[in-house]
Amino acid sequence: MARLYFFAEGPTELTFANTVLKPHLANFGVYMQGAILIAHARKKRRVHRGGGRNFTAMQSDIHRFLKHDSGNDVFFTTMIDLYALHRNFPGLEEAEKLRNTPYKRVEALERSWLDETRDDRFIPFIQLHEFEAYLFSDVSQFAFFFDNADSKISALQRVVDGVQSPELINDGQHTAPSKRINGQFSEYERSKTRVGPQMAERIGLENLRSKCSHFRAWIERLESLGAGPVS
Repeated sequence: MARLYFFAEGPTELTFANTVLKPHLANFGVYMQGAILIAHARKKRRVHRGGGRNFTAMQSDIHRFLKHDSGNDVFFTTMIDLYALHRNFPGLEEAEKLRNTPYKRVEALERSWLDETRDDRFIPFIQLHEFEAYLFSDVSQFAFFFDNADSKISALQRVVDGVQSPELINDGQHTAPSKRINGQFSEYERSKTRVGPQMAERIGLENLRSKCSHFRAWIERLESLGAGPVS
């Protein structure tokens, strides 16, 4: 049995954690203490949450929780975007040299974050390149949420067909996964905190894992904290 604190970048990740990951991990004896939005600022002794764009605020937030709960059965993880990662993130300059090898780049950043935190209970996870990449694991599901979707789904499918994994859809200002989705379904931007997690749930964790290897490695690491499925 293990307890898990979960720091989410935004409401979409927060909902995904609570509705999809929490019940799944409970089957492995890993019990989420409750997902929270990660801090982005601290002003006048008040923590402002959501956004994940200020490393100093994020790190202070994590350290407070690490100090507050020092048990050996408790772990801490994150779900933040590689897309538009803040410039003060540790190891960012070195990782930029690996931009053409996205998996090595994101793994290097996660190692730098762990080194900075200096606590083996911390399991940093940075999404390649943002949550919306996972929705490309089965773009047909957009038809469940939006009308007249066939041609738009076909356009998104052509994006999928051009990459080995949805995680490799690049992080350009106009070509990141969310930008490509918004380009076809403009209403997604207004409804993403609802549609994103629901669509990921419809796609299913097994499908997401089979298409997204970085995501799969993280989920397997979290599952292993509970030392096997609960009967």
